[in-house]
Amino acid sequence: MGKLRHIALTVDDMEGTAQFYEKAFELKRVRQSDVAIMLSDGIVSLAIIHSGNVNAEGRKGLHHIGFLVDDMQTGALKVEGNGGVYHGQIKNIGGGPMSERKYRDPNGIHFDVATVEHARKVWCIPGE
Repeated sequence: MGKLRHIALTVDDMEGTAQFYEKAFELKRVRQSDVAIMLSDGIVSLAIIHSGNVNAEGRKGLHHIGFLVDDMQTGALKVEGNGGVYHGQIKNIGGGPMSERKYRDPNGIHFDVATVEHARKVWCIPGE
């Protein structure tokens, strides 16, 4: 069964946006790079992506949502069997296509599917 894992926003001011969510909702910073800051409440995470990031594709606001699956092969088959279209991988994040995959739903909305192991590594929180 899939579980909601994260929501990603694309913004011009990553640091200011991160500080807002840290102060307003007491989210904790779990990872940071030049192109993204990852926050979490320990269950669901918030990725703040810089609008200049190649993965942002010029979009601002809601960028994508992420789901956790028990098994990538089973999860991918279920997503694709119900109209999801494979859209690639996140650049510079290890694990390959068996730990994380990007999709578009039948409306063209972007989402990620990731394994528990990937969530533990990338989000630094338990995957369950």
